[in-house]
Amino acid sequence: MHLIRAGKLDIIHSGRSTGLHVDVPSLLFYPRAMPRRFVSDEPNGADLACAELHFDGGVANPIVAALPEFVCLPLESIAGAGPVLAMLFDEAFSDNCGRHVVVDRLFEVVLVQLLRHLMETGESRGGMLAGMSHPKLRKALVAMHEQPAWEWSLEGLADIAGMSRSVFAGCFRDIVGCTPGAYLQGWRIRLAQQALRQGRKLKMIAIDVGYGSEAALSRAFKAQCGMGPRKWRQSLEAD
Repeated sequence: MHLIRAGKLDIIHSGRSTGLHVDVPSLLFYPRAMPRRFVSDEPNGADLACAELHFDGGVANPIVAALPEFVCLPLESIAGAGPVLAMLFDEAFSDNCGRHVVVDRLFEVVLVQLLRHLMETGESRGGMLAGMSHPKLRKALVAMHEQPAWEWSLEGLADIAGMSRSVFAGCFRDIVGCTPGAYLQGWRIRLAQQALRQGRKLKMIAIDVGYGSEAALSRAFKAQCGMGPRKWRQSLEAD
């Protein structure tokens, strides 16, 4: 994430014939790796505060998968961000004790405000963010995220959303891009991957993410990732 406080920038993206020209305070966000080069006005330069963000699961994270290739927004278009950005810039361009910790936290706040903006303006490309912007589907998504181990049924999720079973299933598929069952399995497997990185035992992981046994988790994990959890962890360690 790049926050441009002042100055002008030309942003050149590799492999693209056209670039971007920024001449107002702006936010640039690259959810996935994308080669880029910044060219500033020679006599005046530009003031930037930048952060490297890490999402659990990398590009497989449901938030990352729902985001566009890159985002470029004037800072003034992000509702409620003014005071946070003012404090962030003050800390970033000062020598205050502990400023790195403060700036890290403030960047997290800006990220949340950016995600809200993308949801409210419909700029996410389907997936979780699109579902979270829907007033009814978000209730079901929050329930799955908060209680992934629960034995969710289509009827139960539809009740939480306040919709009929058939309308909920169709609306979820159209907006999120997959069935509720596929989304829940994907979320459970991402939680399992996180636990595997932490070195936890497979039997306990299976219970925590809603599978009654190691065998059931292994089947779902292989269907999602193309390999079982043990092999996946071995490949992770090899990398």
